[in-house]
Amino acid sequence: MTKRLIGRCCAVITALTLATAVSAADQPADKKSAEANTFYYMGTMISRNLKMLSLSDSEAEQLIAGLRDALAGEAQPLDAAMYDPKVRELTQQRAMAAAQLELEAGKQYVAGMAQEKGAVQTDSGLVYLELAEGDGAQPDATSQVKAHYRGTLRDGTVFDSSYDRGQPLTIGLNQVIPCWTEGIAMMKEGGKARLTCPGNIAYGERAQGAIPANAALTFEVELLEIVQ
Repeated sequence: MTKRLIGRCCAVITALTLATAVSAADQPADKKSAEANTFYYMGTMISRNLKMLSLSDSEAEQLIAGLRDALAGEAQPLDAAMYDPKVRELTQQRAMAAAQLELEAGKQYVAGMAQEKGAVQTDSGLVYLELAEGDGAQPDATSQVKAHYRGTLRDGTVFDSSYDRGQPLTIGLNQVIPCWTEGIAMMKEGGKARLTCPGNIAYGERAQGAIPANAALTFEVELLEIVQ
């Protein structure tokens, strides 16, 4: 996260804090708890952008001190011309190191998934495991399909789920990550499969929200129908 982005986060937190502080004392306990959880969740959102920095305890303490001082209007007058480049350099270095670690961990993860009974690994590195056989038509790489899915990181964290939204996804297989294009084209309507995707056929070196750069991903996909 750059200094400018941290500044924006501080501004958002400050505004929300001022907006809620006036009426907090008069609110029932359950409302206070809901607001406390909202602010706690905001903290977890900020942490997602900072996670790739692999902060030490002392580094995290300094960062929190900066946030606290900025919120209180007591931030030290550091020279932006000096520290903006330092922030960029540090974040780039840490991001590259984190991406390399994720790449190596992803290789081991994919190799482990390929050992599961019934799993098939293709030339691209995709690990395909059929969970339920379909009995309908089979799409090709340009078909429009309707599917339910759940995407998870290596540690099982769910980063996206059409099941949670209660709405299947309709999309062309030429508009998705290569892992999906290849994997769903191996399915039949009514079938369900698990696709384990090496980083290079998922989002590659681009971090996407909760998804780290070079991350290996797993999707459970239910192919509902081919949309004509």
